[in-house]
Amino acid sequence: MLLDDFDPKKTLDTKKDEEILALSIKKPSLFAMIVDRYEEAFIRKAMRIIHKQEEAEDIVQEAFTRIYMNAARFTPQEGATFKSWAYKILINVTFTHYQKLKKGIVNTVELDPEFYEVLPDMQSKDFEKETMRDYVASILSRIPDNLSTVLKRYFIDGVPQKEIAEEEGVSVGAIKTRICRAKKEFRKAKLTV
Repeated sequence: MLLDDFDPKKTLDTKKDEEILALSIKKPSLFAMIVDRYEEAFIRKAMRIIHKQEEAEDIVQEAFTRIYMNAARFTPQEGATFKSWAYKILINVTFTHYQKLKKGIVNTVELDPEFYEVLPDMQSKDFEKETMRDYVASILSRIPDNLSTVLKRYFIDGVPQKEIAEEEGVSVGAIKTRICRAKKEFRKAKLTV
């Protein structure tokens, strides 16, 4: 095979979702393949719960943001695939959105009975922690990538500034500056949520 005939996209197309997700951590543009594979099905699933196209699209966008922000936490387990993990995130985002709709309007949308069993326990500490993590992820998605990445790496993943600087190929001072700018952007973005 000639080098000119090599198509990295074809090679990537044969990879499993889990592999693409892992690769996208270092090369975010690859995450578009995950979006391409699941976007239509996610919208159909959200539509079955919410029944409004525009809101379903917003929910799916939020779900993809959370999937990407939590990509490093995904660990394949026996009987659980990327697909099941991703759908769980989608369902959680959808039901959180549904709960907001329910509080905001007198007339509520009726849920299909099959979804009652997967409703999260709103009183649990895990739900509270997950909701907060999702809230932070949604704010991070609103600030520039270079700033959100450094905030996530430092505050969420707990990576030391020196290690981040080495990964980015910049000085520790530059990382400290980015973190400071990122915190300001985060505060601004938080006000628009």
